[in-house]
Amino acid sequence: MIKKWLDIIFDHRISLRERMFRLITGISMVALIFILILGRFTANILILAVSITYMYLVMKYSIRKGCINEGATAIVVLLLLLFPIVFFAGGGIYGGVPEWFVLCFIYISITLKGKRMLVFFLLCTVETMVCYYVAYHSPELVLPNTMEQAYFDSVRSVILAGGLTSVLLLFQNHLYEEENKITIQQKKEIEELNQAENHFFSSMSHEIRTPINTIIGLNEMILRGDISDETAENARNIQGASKMLLTLINDILDLSKIKSGKMEIVNVSYETGELFSEIVNMIWIKAREKGLEFRLQVDPSLPSMLCGDEVRIKQVLINLLNNAVKYTKEGSVTFSVRCERLAINRVRVWYCVEDTGQGVKKENIPYIFDAFRRVDEAKNRHIEGTGLGLSIVRQLVELMGGKISVNSVYMNGSTFLVMLDQDIINEKELGTFTLTSRIKVHEGEQYKQSFEAPNAHLLVVDDNEMNLMVVSKLLSDTKIQIDTALNGAECLRLTQYQHYDCILMDHLMPEMDGIECLHAIHSQPGGLCQNVPVIALTANAGSDNQQIYKRKGFSGYLAKPISGALLEAAVLSILPKELVKVSEEASQFEIGKDVLIFEQSKRVSMMVTTDSVCDLPESFRKKFGIHVCPYYIRTEQGRFQDNSELLADEMLSYMAEGKKGFSQAPEVEDYERFFAQRLTEAQNVVHITMAKHVGEGYRNALEAAKSFENVTVVDSGHLSSSLGLSVLYAAYMAENHASSEEISGTVKKLRRYISSAFIINDTNAMCRAGHLSGRVKVLCDALLLHPVIVLRKSRMTVGSMEMGNFNHVIKGYVRKVLRNTGKIDRRILFITYAGMDEKSLKYIQELVHQYCPFERVYLQKASSAIASNCGPSSFGLLFMKKNEAVISFSDMPGLPK
Repeated sequence: MIKKWLDIIFDHRISLRERMFRLITGISMVALIFILILGRFTANILILAVSITYMYLVMKYSIRKGCINEGATAIVVLLLLLFPIVFFAGGGIYGGVPEWFVLCFIYISITLKGKRMLVFFLLCTVETMVCYYVAYHSPELVLPNTMEQAYFDSVRSVILAGGLTSVLLLFQNHLYEEENKITIQQKKEIEELNQAENHFFSSMSHEIRTPINTIIGLNEMILRGDISDETAENARNIQGASKMLLTLINDILDLSKIKSGKMEIVNVSYETGELFSEIVNMIWIKAREKGLEFRLQVDPSLPSMLCGDEVRIKQVLINLLNNAVKYTKEGSVTFSVRCERLAINRVRVWYCVEDTGQGVKKENIPYIFDAFRRVDEAKNRHIEGTGLGLSIVRQLVELMGGKISVNSVYMNGSTFLVMLDQDIINEKELGTFTLTSRIKVHEGEQYKQSFEAPNAHLLVVDDNEMNLMVVSKLLSDTKIQIDTALNGAECLRLTQYQHYDCILMDHLMPEMDGIECLHAIHSQPGGLCQNVPVIALTANAGSDNQQIYKRKGFSGYLAKPISGALLEAAVLSILPKELVKVSEEASQFEIGKDVLIFEQSKRVSMMVTTDSVCDLPESFRKKFGIHVCPYYIRTEQGRFQDNSELLADEMLSYMAEGKKGFSQAPEVEDYERFFAQRLTEAQNVVHITMAKHVGEGYRNALEAAKSFENVTVVDSGHLSSSLGLSVLYAAYMAENHASSEEISGTVKKLRRYISSAFIINDTNAMCRAGHLSGRVKVLCDALLLHPVIVLRKSRMTVGSMEMGNFNHVIKGYVRKVLRNTGKIDRRILFITYAGMDEKSLKYIQELVHQYCPFERVYLQKASSAIASNCGPSSFGLLFMKKNEAVISFSDMPGLPK
């Protein structure tokens, strides 16, 4: 029986609550048996025997009937009735019964749920207090006990209650551990299933797109030829069926991504007029082919440029408009847009799609957004589709933080309303937007060659021979010299000896995939195509893949299947202009959104970037191509970009009014966007940050760099213009083709050769920023002390103190910093300052010239982020010390004056 009971306890197929009920009730019965055996009175023995029988029967009945809560309640009532009797009959507090009250509390807590547990827990508490109160005030009600028996009963009860409670906890922990293992295993299996499902959908998308690419490409070649009307009609039907299959694949892939949580919303700035033009051009012709009137109503006050996920907004609206055309036999389809200003830089936009079609029955409206479900199936059986579109639309709208609703009267049309909040990029109003001013008629359009480039050389890399044939045929009229490669190794062999003006590269190839091959081309020793633009030509669709290809260094992205026009447009945008002869028709051709060209110029091999706190003159940054990621200034009025939105003088004036402002490093997402943009201009990026222990910049940049294989983040160990000195050295090395490892090593060596010392006039800002303690501030204010801040091991510390009026201590500071003139590299000096007038700056220059004349002295105003930390009338003398370990500024000719 005991083995059977234990098997049930550990059987995870039985609910955890039932097993815990069995466990705690069984232990309570064992406790009562001990009390029964060790009891000293017949009445006690009889009561306990009846109680154990009662508990067993209640437990068995409640488990069989599935009413565990009621069974547990009946047992708790028994315990509440039983314990007072045993308490007074067993010697009160001088017996062993009080310890068993604890078991009653445990039983209530484990078996009962909700309000019932709380009520009985309070009843047990009250009962315990009443028993103790009555035993104290009416001791004659308590059966007397000898001292020897009282000690014996107490130690017996403590050991038994403690032992049984420990057994309960051990069993309970074991049960929970087993349940946790099962849960973890199930979670792992679910994750593996999701991964397998996602891999299946992704593979299916890729594998099906490849033959569709062949079908569409070769079918286009048929349409280009001189064929009969019947053949042309058949070819157009093939084209329509292929596009319908492609739409189905895209819908399934999107649904899979949404379900797995991998669908990302990418907000970018976009032109509203361009977005609506593309939608109108796609829908208007479809409506006209069905004999429907297409109406367009756009609020003229809509801003001309907004920030949102343009791709997903277009997907939502095209899906709704396509449905409206599909389910409308006669009448009209209306697309209207209106907006409402929410804040200075935010607007709420309503997109309305209205039709005069058959509508939706009232009882079917709650299910209209369900996947794979089409309402009124019998009536709509002639309409093609899977029922995925509206489900994806709703989920995309929700991912963008918007709402979608539908109003429909059966046989009288439907109205879909989408609401999205978006940021304003350009306040200029869109103005009048009419259908006649935007539509472009494509009916009867024949293929027209867009350009010729007989001297251009193109390489196409794909493991599928059919794809190679399709691309070659689609580009045949351009007369480009085309070579093909079936794998990455063959591609590298060709690029070793032949220069190509453009490369089209498939992604998923055996042995060496497209990304690996791209990196190998860029780093190929003696290769002739290290700087040649490479376009990803792949069946992997989706905006997330577009971002991956951009980050990995591709110059553009084309999703299969492709048309000849899109392929020609992509190649035309990449080829050197001198090799191309453009036709008149192509000169007016605009590349659509299906052709994503990430860059128009060749990328440099190495780029050095830094943060806006580097305090370098603009002329230096332009000469060496140094891009900066902006820091932010947080004030009571909001967050502003360093220098571009808030200048240092404005920041100091703001703080002078007693208002608070402090610097804030870019977030990880800011750095990711910054690095992604820089990698469209360079193959490798070395980003040099401010001292890592001074702020969050280094850590955030390092975290962002994990998303990129060719971004290196280096801690300069300094800030302001001393950081700028490190950046100058690194930029010069990049110009001279140094590797990222060489640049990183040099910057680390430079840490101990750069003098970085600032003298602070007002310690309020430093204290607010957390760089000075309150005690040091009080001491400085009381004794007219001015701290000299230095950088040591990437930490900001107080190097020394200067006493007296600030104008007086300037001279002592300059003399002390420049005292070891024999160890100073006199090529260049930065006097970086915040909130100082021309007279003071001139005085500092004269002192510098008196103690240690430099060849070049640059007066550099500190950035807003630096100024917010050091406060007004602060400055630093920043220069290099002589060394033989790294290059000297004398090796850097042509520095801006």
